[in-house]
Amino acid sequence: MVLVCVLYSVPSSLLYAIDLGVVLDQNAVYSDSGSDSGFAYEGILIPRLSGLWGDTGSFHVSLGLNYENDPWSFVPELLRADLYWQSGALQFNAGRMLYVDPMGFIAAGLFDGGRLFFDTGAGTFSAGAWYTGLIYKRRINIEMTPKEIALNDTDLDYSNLANTYFAPRRLLAALDWEHHGLGAGENIVGKMGLLGQFDLSGGRLHSQYLLGKLTVPAIGLIFDLGGIFELIQQAGENNSAFAAELGAAWQDHRQRLALLGRYSSEQFLPVSSIAQSQVLSPKLSGISFVSLDYINRLHRTFSVSLSSFYFIRSSSESFPFYNPDGRFLGAEFYGGFYWSPVSDLSLNVRGGAFLPSLGDVAPEANRLWRVDINLVFFLY
Repeated sequence: MVLVCVLYSVPSSLLYAIDLGVVLDQNAVYSDSGSDSGFAYEGILIPRLSGLWGDTGSFHVSLGLNYENDPWSFVPELLRADLYWQSGALQFNAGRMLYVDPMGFIAAGLFDGGRLFFDTGAGTFSAGAWYTGLIYKRRINIEMTPKEIALNDTDLDYSNLANTYFAPRRLLAALDWEHHGLGAGENIVGKMGLLGQFDLSGGRLHSQYLLGKLTVPAIGLIFDLGGIFELIQQAGENNSAFAAELGAAWQDHRQRLALLGRYSSEQFLPVSSIAQSQVLSPKLSGISFVSLDYINRLHRTFSVSLSSFYFIRSSSESFPFYNPDGRFLGAEFYGGFYWSPVSDLSLNVRGGAFLPSLGDVAPEANRLWRVDINLVFFLY
């Protein structure tokens, strides 16, 4: 609200355009997935304000009101709230902003801080630093320790707001590089990054990540190859971990077929818990998978998708409540129908199942399944 009041108080000559809007995102789920079985309804109402700031800047502010059943609860939060400024090759972003690491599965979400970009003939370099302890915990899902996993699963208690609302207190810093003109044909995309997270809560779990990724078009396909090396410091001990991905995709103007494999060693710990599928939905820590995805835009307003995953434990420490001798967790199949008759409205119906019977870790375990309906409405 303070930023909004300031923007309305400045001379109109400094503000060339303001865009006001509201987004309503509703999701109804019926599932049998262990502890989260049954019907669940959740939604978020997002008022937003964006516009230009002078000749070289812009701003964006959005709030969120989350609500869900079982029991009914309402959780307000400040979503994106940042300023952007550009001068020649320099760009600067400050406030509560979206950050995603170059690999897409170490850190992703909203963070408080600043980021500087510098465009050169050798690519775009960026440096940023962010703090996590003022953000709603389920917005960035930091679950690097058992204590943090328990915090994320704890319901919000307004009488104990400080200990049930905010994400764990960590400092994240990143140096990234991206180039879209590598190779003789200038069609190879290269990315590199150096990330570090530092525990400010007293738990003393710190980690650093060195990563690189290449995207190479060849023989009618698009190939992705990436790897991450991680150093971990915890309770006076030093460890290392590794993660990698290899993918290939074919696409034309209306359909896409993609094959992807990801591996993570036993001790690999991402900053954010980013679900790797829809039903089993594990984070990439001590687990590997192969997936095949297909999406087809059958009509201007209608698309369908089909996905399959096969999950493998990197060690018996992954999913320790299962058989310690097995490695193959099983397969997941998931599909969806997506309808968007106008740009302001979309209706999505999705569903799938995870089948442990197709593995040797827990072949007698019950299958997990999930069906959800999602409605998104934009009001400008």
